[in-house]
Amino acid sequence: MKPVEEQTLVERLRIRATIRRNIPGRKSVQEGREDRLANLLDEAADRIEQLEEEINQSQRCYVSKSGN
Repeated sequence: MKPVEEQTLVERLRIRATIRRNIPGRKSVQEGREDRLANLLDEAADRIEQLEEEINQSQRCYVSKSGN
């Protein structure tokens, strides 16, 4: 695992979600239920990735149009 300073926000969110889901003393883990906060962390990471991809596509489109 990379040092925290080298991890992206998305990586840190996903790591924290995994940690929450694997803490044996958590009630949701003991009961076999989903961890709503961990799900929210993953949802946030997914959305960040989606937005980053949209930004990258926009930048590629802009560069290709301005190069003509």
